[in-house]
Amino acid sequence: MKKLLTISLLSVCMHASAQTISKAWVADNGNGTFKNPVVNADYSDPDAIRVGDDFYMVSSSFNHIPGLPILHSKDLVNWKLIGHALKRQPPFDHFSAVQHGGGVWAPSIRFFNNEFYIYYPDPDFGIYLTKAKNINGPWTEPILVEAGKGLIDPCPLWDTDGKVYLTHAYAGSRAGIKSIVVVKEMNREGTKTIGDPLLVFDGKETDPTLEGPKFYKRNGYYYIFAPAGGVSTGWQLVLRSKNIYGPYERKVVMDQGTTTVNGPHQGAWVTTQTGEDWFLHFQDKDAYGRVVHLQPMSWKNDWPVIGVDKDLDGKGEPVMVSKKPNVGKTYPKVTVADSDEFNSPKLGLQWQWQANPLQYWAMPTPSGFLRMYSVLKADSVSSAWNYPNILGQKTPADAFTATTKVSFQPKWEGERFGFIVLGADYAAVSIIKKKDGNYISFASCKEADKGKKETVQDGEKLNSKDIYLRVKMLKGAVCEFSYSEDGSNFKPIGEKLTAKPGRWVGAKLGLFFTRQNKTNDAGAADVDWFRIEQ
Repeated sequence: MKKLLTISLLSVCMHASAQTISKAWVADNGNGTFKNPVVNADYSDPDAIRVGDDFYMVSSSFNHIPGLPILHSKDLVNWKLIGHALKRQPPFDHFSAVQHGGGVWAPSIRFFNNEFYIYYPDPDFGIYLTKAKNINGPWTEPILVEAGKGLIDPCPLWDTDGKVYLTHAYAGSRAGIKSIVVVKEMNREGTKTIGDPLLVFDGKETDPTLEGPKFYKRNGYYYIFAPAGGVSTGWQLVLRSKNIYGPYERKVVMDQGTTTVNGPHQGAWVTTQTGEDWFLHFQDKDAYGRVVHLQPMSWKNDWPVIGVDKDLDGKGEPVMVSKKPNVGKTYPKVTVADSDEFNSPKLGLQWQWQANPLQYWAMPTPSGFLRMYSVLKADSVSSAWNYPNILGQKTPADAFTATTKVSFQPKWEGERFGFIVLGADYAAVSIIKKKDGNYISFASCKEADKGKKETVQDGEKLNSKDIYLRVKMLKGAVCEFSYSEDGSNFKPIGEKLTAKPGRWVGAKLGLFFTRQNKTNDAGAADVDWFRIEQ
C-alpha cells in the first residue's frame, strides 16, 4: 500500500512539474501575440520541422550530454523540451573527458517515409545520422555518414526523382577552408555519401563565414538557407537554383537593420497547417548564449522575405512582438523547464553533464531529492572548467535568481559541493569539509579556458547540514552569490562575476561535488530542489 501511495504521489508530482511555467521568461503574451525570443535560452543553431499538428526543433549541444535536445511545440511560440536523441556521445572514450567546443555542431531534422532523421556534425570526426520512428525514441546509435575533419552543418534533401542529397559547410579551424557550401549525393537510404563534393557557392568575397546550410525545394527551385557574416554579426542568406548543382543566385533576406537583434540568422523555415510561413533563428547574446527567435516569412518573386520589410526592398529585419502563428487552434502556455523539485524518478531534461557521465555521479530518489556523490578530481584538472561532473543547465532569461537547497553529508576532508556559473570566467559558492567542520567557500577563475587556476576565499563555519546556495543574475550577466542556513537570511559572499560564455555555448548554471582522495565510500549531497524566479 505504501509503495502504491508513493508511486501515486510521484505521478502527481511529475504531472504538476510537467505543467510548470517558467517564472523567468514566457514568450506567449496571452493576448494572441508573442515576444521574442520564443526560447530565451541557449538552444543554438536551431532546425525545425512540422509533422501533422506538431512542430519539432533540435539544436547543437557541443560536448554536453545528453545531447541533441528535442523541443516540441503546437504553435511555434510555446516550446517544451521533450528529450534528447543522444544519450552518450561517440567516440565514447574521447567524450569521457571534457571537450569544450567539440561534439555536436549544427544539426538538421527531417521526417521522411514515416521516420525522423537527425543529421549532425562532429567537426573532429565527421557527419553522423541517428533515426527514430517515434520522436520520443528509441533513437538509433549514430552512424557515420561520412568521416572526416571539418565537415559541418549537414542537411539532407529527398528529391522528387528518388535521389537523396546532402549539403554541408566546412570548419576552417579543422579543414583549413571555410565560407563554402557543397552538395553531395547520398545513397537512397540517406546513410552514406556516394558522390564527390560539388562546390555550389563560395562566400569568401560577399558572405564570409558562410555555414549552417538548410536544404529546401519549392516551385521548381532548390533553396539553400545559410547564415553568413559571423555568429554575432551576420545576416541570413538564401541561395536558389533550378538545378540542384547550381549555379545558385544569392540574396540577403534578413539582417539586423534598425533593430537591437544582432546577427539574426541560422535556422529553419516552417509552414503551418494553414499555409503561413515562419522562420526560427538564433541571436548570439554573449554570456546568455544563442537564443531562439521566431519571424514571420513571406515570398516575393520566389524569394523569401523574413521579418518585416519596411522599405520593401525584399530584405527584412527582425520583429520583437508579433501576432502568433495561425495553426488553427489556440494552445496553453508552455515553457522549457528550468526549476526542478527533483520529485521525478528521472533527472529533469534541462540538466546536462560536461562529458559522458558515470551513473554514480547523481541519482534521483523516491524521496524527493537528487543524490549526488563526490567525484575524485583528477590531478590534471586545474579548475572547474574541466570538471566532467558539473550538472548544468542553460540560463533562462537576462535577469533571474536561482537558489538550491542541499543537505551536505561529506565523509572526507576536502569534499566540496558547489553551485557554479560556468564559462571562460567562472565563480562558485561552495560548501567544503575541513577537519573541524563544514565551511562556506567562494572560488573564482579568470580565463579558465586558457588554463588559469582558480582563487579560493574561505568563509565562516556552518552550523547546519542543510544549506541554501544562491546566484542572482542581473542584466548584463552580472552575478551575485550568497548563502543561507535557514532559507530566509542570505549572506553575500565573494565578488561579483560578469559571466562569460564558454566555447560556442552560453554560461551554465551548475552543481558539482568533488573530492581529493580515493575511497570506496564517497560522501553524499542531497539536493532537495533547484528553483529559478524572476
